[in-house]
Amino acid sequence: MAFNGPAEDRLAIRELLDTYGDAVTRCDAADWGACWAEDAEWSMPDYPEFGTTKGKTAIVNMWVEAMKHYPGIMFEAWPGSIDINGNEAKVRSYTSEVYDQEGVTKRDRGVYEDTCVKIDGKWVFKARIFRNIHRQG
Repeated sequence: MAFNGPAEDRLAIRELLDTYGDAVTRCDAADWGACWAEDAEWSMPDYPEFGTTKGKTAIVNMWVEAMKHYPGIMFEAWPGSIDINGNEAKVRSYTSEVYDQEGVTKRDRGVYEDTCVKIDGKWVFKARIFRNIHRQG
C-alpha cells in the first residue's frame, strides 16, 4: 500500500510538502528552512555542482545561493507514497518546476525519496534525495 499510517500524520506530511513548495515559489528562506531537521541531509545526484549538503544551516545557505539562478520559479509537489512507522516516515514525492533562465522557460519534473521525522509533534525532512525525471526548455 502506498499510504500507510495515521491519517493525521499523513495529512501533516502532505502539508509539509505543500509548505515546502509554497516557500520555494515565494523564495522564503525562513519558511523553507523550517521544513528541515537540524541534522538533515539533502542530496541531488543529478546536480554534481550541489552534491550532498549536511546540516540545516548549510542546506539553507546553499538553497539561498541556488535560488538566485531560478527567477520566477513556480514549484509544486505531491506525494506518491507515505509510509509512517512511529515518528519516522518514508515518503516519495513528485515535483514540477517552471522557471526562466536566460530568456528560456524551463520545466523540470523530478522525484524525491525522503525520510521525514516527527520532532516535538512536527514533521520535518531528515533526508531528501532528488532525481530528475524530465527536463524541458
